[in-house]
Amino acid sequence: MSLGWVAHPQGQCHIHGLSGTSTGLVPGSWGGWHVPGVGVKCPTAALPSQGSPRKVPAARKRKRTPGWRRRAKIAKVGASPPPPSPRHHPPQALPPSCTPFPGKNKKPGGKKWEPDEDEWAPPEEKTSECPHSRVEAGIPVLGGAHHLLTPSPLSPECPPIGLESHRIDDDQILASSMLRHGLGAQRGRLNMQAGTNEDDFFDGAWCAEDDSRAHWIEVDTRRTTKFTGVITQGRDSQIHEDFVTSFYVGFSNDSQNWVMYTNGYEEMMFYGNVDKDTPVLTEFPEPMVARYIRIYPQTWNGSLCLRLEVLGCPLSTISSYYTQQNEVTSTDNLDFRHHTYKDMRQLMKVVNEECPTITRIYNIGKSSRGLKIYAMEISDNPGEHETGEPEFRYTAGLHGNEVLGRELLLLLMQFLCKEYQDGNPRVRSLVTETRIHLVPSLNPDGYELAREAGSELGNWALGHWTEEGYDLFENFPDLASALWAAEERKLVPHKFPNHHVPIPEHYLAEDATVAVETRAVMAWMDKNPFVLGANLQGGEKLVSYPFDTARPASEMPTPDHAIFRWLAISYASAHLTMTETFRGGCHTQDMTNAMGIVQGAKWHPRAGSMNDFSYLHTNCLELSIYLGCDKFPHESELQQEWENNKESLLTFMEQVHRGIKGLVTDQQGEPIANATIVVGGINHNIKTASGGDYWRILNPGEYRVSARAEGYNPSVKTCNVFYDIGATQCNFVLSRSNWKRIREIMAMNGNRPIRRIVPGRIRDSRGRWRGSRGGHGDAGRAGAPLLGGGAERVGGSAWRREGSGETSVPLPVPKGAPGKLGRDSGSERGTLGGGGRV
Repeated sequence: MSLGWVAHPQGQCHIHGLSGTSTGLVPGSWGGWHVPGVGVKCPTAALPSQGSPRKVPAARKRKRTPGWRRRAKIAKVGASPPPPSPRHHPPQALPPSCTPFPGKNKKPGGKKWEPDEDEWAPPEEKTSECPHSRVEAGIPVLGGAHHLLTPSPLSPECPPIGLESHRIDDDQILASSMLRHGLGAQRGRLNMQAGTNEDDFFDGAWCAEDDSRAHWIEVDTRRTTKFTGVITQGRDSQIHEDFVTSFYVGFSNDSQNWVMYTNGYEEMMFYGNVDKDTPVLTEFPEPMVARYIRIYPQTWNGSLCLRLEVLGCPLSTISSYYTQQNEVTSTDNLDFRHHTYKDMRQLMKVVNEECPTITRIYNIGKSSRGLKIYAMEISDNPGEHETGEPEFRYTAGLHGNEVLGRELLLLLMQFLCKEYQDGNPRVRSLVTETRIHLVPSLNPDGYELAREAGSELGNWALGHWTEEGYDLFENFPDLASALWAAEERKLVPHKFPNHHVPIPEHYLAEDATVAVETRAVMAWMDKNPFVLGANLQGGEKLVSYPFDTARPASEMPTPDHAIFRWLAISYASAHLTMTETFRGGCHTQDMTNAMGIVQGAKWHPRAGSMNDFSYLHTNCLELSIYLGCDKFPHESELQQEWENNKESLLTFMEQVHRGIKGLVTDQQGEPIANATIVVGGINHNIKTASGGDYWRILNPGEYRVSARAEGYNPSVKTCNVFYDIGATQCNFVLSRSNWKRIREIMAMNGNRPIRRIVPGRIRDSRGRWRGSRGGHGDAGRAGAPLLGGGAERVGGSAWRREGSGETSVPLPVPKGAPGKLGRDSGSERGTLGGGGRV
């Protein structure tokens, strides 16, 4: 529908619009509609795209049935009563004849992978068409009826224009008024979250300054757009229950002359929300073509507050007056769509069959509902850890409603397979020199719940938690607090380690409040010697690095703070839009200082995060990558998001080859597992893997590095790290020490300091040493019962007290030296090493 002059049998009828000081709307009679302040009242016949007049009851007279209220969690709102609710069925998994790679036939053969049949899976929807064919063919426009939401693929014809994702800038959203700055028009985006203090500049909705029906909120798309509907939501608040229950809709091409949406006789009243959190979809019976759209709230609960998203298909490019947005169409022939659990499993199977020599599918455990948590390994020798080859991981779907990471990892699987087959040297280098693990869905139960609502129509939290109610990201043991407590007591690193911090016993108890998914991830981390990893999340656009735990009254940087910043910048700087911070943060001010990176504790502090656990319990440096403001982007946006993130995903994986690497062996060339690698100036150590190999990510520079192991003498060398990708080789060969025998001797004495026996020395009645035979310098002073500055032979070894105190260390003894202790009337006697006792 185009706006401006409209035809009328009696001549031309010009529609004058509302200005920014509009006093509101007045419902017209059955014979037409009327805009206050406008001197012309156009009869119904003058309305374009409505055809001949039809006698349709006004939507405002509709009564909601009790059944509709019971199912009002998510509703599509139109003008007529809802039909009976269809039963929800998830979309069908890929049929065998369909391939996730459109345009390319599947290769026959390959390593066959069959999923287990005993696991629970969502029911299938019976359909004969391939899902990607359904997407390519388009989805019919839904009729303008008020009916319940049915599952995807019954989604609207046109996608969101981008209020939630911030593709629509703040200056494209206007309102007639605002209650205060923190409740301005720019806060009226779908799923906008309020700040910690609801009275600051970052509140959770647009709110008008008073309760007048004259208020409106307007969106300028800056191009000709076919509008098909809107999604409304109430105010995000812990205090207020504010939401709009009914509204009118208007359209314009110049923001001055406005046409109201009508039912053929009068302005059509659309019904909105029944609570403040649940998004409600309103679809227009017929699309409207214009540049601007306005919402005129008419009734509301509490205060007049609103969040919204607009559905529309662009019909022209953005006006040349404005900066052209960076819109990219991917040239990669991949499967750009949302995948159900079975679709995901089928796609992974097809990738495995396409590239059987470099891929392997396995699972790391099950969800609480029995869904397996699948992983894809990509390596030139899948299934085995190769000595000297670092292991990398990407995980996604910690929160089931944050689905972009899930789809990006499925796209990355396809991309690596295709590019490896096509001989891409960069991809071939990654695959042959790295063992890559991709886990697209750590919380499959939550995803299935969010998918039933669909893109844009699940609220901020639907599917966020597991079936048992856990937030997986912060369900790990809080090791940072334990480490800091030990540091305050001066126990680190002698009595409490600064790395591989043990898990508290109470956390491992059977009745501990730990999700089954979390236990599976922890076991997976312990099994594989990961070096670098990232978890993909949503709801913000930045990269977060440890610590996530806030340390009271103190700074919270890790010993590897500079390294974490390097890794975070490597992803953010390669992303097409992550460093475009002129738009600010998704919900509050930009916390990244215009760099796209932030330490977790300074942005969103929380204890027991996956990142902190990975850093303190394993060798792996883990970061969180927040991919965008929209947790569940529309399917049409996946190509753009893939292009935004593709280079970043590859660049971040390549960072696993930065720093130093090497082998730790003994003098016979046997690998030494669990040897400790210490880098001077960095108070965080790592351990070697079972094959004696290690990897330590470091920034460019010169480092003093030492290798230590139980029963071996330490080795120290200088290692240089350069700016180019490629870790510096630093191998260590350790010689055996006699510490093992020394500890055996100490154990025989109950791990107590061994008293020194001096020939010719006697004790008086009080137990003090008296007299001397021959003397031994200062070491022969009376009252020196412990080994001091001198040395005394004990069973073939010489002992000397070291430091202040409690431990004694061995000295080499010349060959032929006597091994027995001297005897005296007051001395303890016996032999060490000869089988005697002290």
